Amino acid sequence: MTKSKAEYKRVLLKLSGEALQGAVGYGIDPKVVESIAAQLIEVKNMGVELAVVIGGGNIFRGLEASSRGMDRSTADYMGMLATVINGMAIQDALERKGAFTRLQTAITMEALAEPYIRRRAIRHLEKGRIVILAGGTGNPYFTTDTTAALRATELGAEVILKATKVDGVYSADPKKDKKAKRFNKLSYMAVLKKGLKVMDATAISLCMDNHIPIIVFDLMKHGNIRRVVTGENIGTIVSK
Repeated sequence: MTKSKAEYKRVLLKLSGEALQGAVGYGIDPKVVESIAAQLIEVKNMGVELAVVIGGGNIFRGLEASSRGMDRSTADYMGMLATVINGMAIQDALERKGAFTRLQTAITMEALAEPYIRRRAIRHLEKGRIVILAGGTGNPYFTTDTTAALRATELGAEVILKATKVDGVYSADPKKDKKAKRFNKLSYMAVLKKGLKVMDATAISLCMDNHIPIIVFDLMKHGNIRRVVTGENIGTIVSK
């Protein structure tokens, strides 16, 4: 049954950089970005206040580069810059469709975006603007998953929507193990104890301490962002 009323007033969507590359395999697929932008506008038009944290793995992965000998801090800062590129792509697609947005970055770059200021971000949300949060936390050694948990806490988001390429959390990689079981619900502690790849341990712990549920769902199916926001039973819910 299709629902039309939003279950949440303010949400934070966590987008991986890999989600933007589509079938291209690297960089940004314009068709994917257009699809995501259309879904975001659909949700915003339902009265939902929407913040988006974007990763940069489609362009550069700091952890992978550091494993090959690059200084970890330098690699992580390069990864943060990749998230800004992705954020600009999402902003451009949204504004071409008539949406009002603000791109904020944890690393100051005034020619491209506002600096992240919590109160200003909240004000933008209250005015109906889609706030795109790039640059991670602004610090090396922290993932964009942790950024999502931190920003959700700071901005008072009711839920984190973790957009992925699979339809929830599995006991094993469903592409490699046909017997992998998909979970409908999980506790934070179960995720940590089982070592399930929902978000990193720091992000999960932060969500647990602040009672912010996480819904993991398949972004590739058009309309799923709306379905999650309206409370349809898709994906996996991680909560207390």
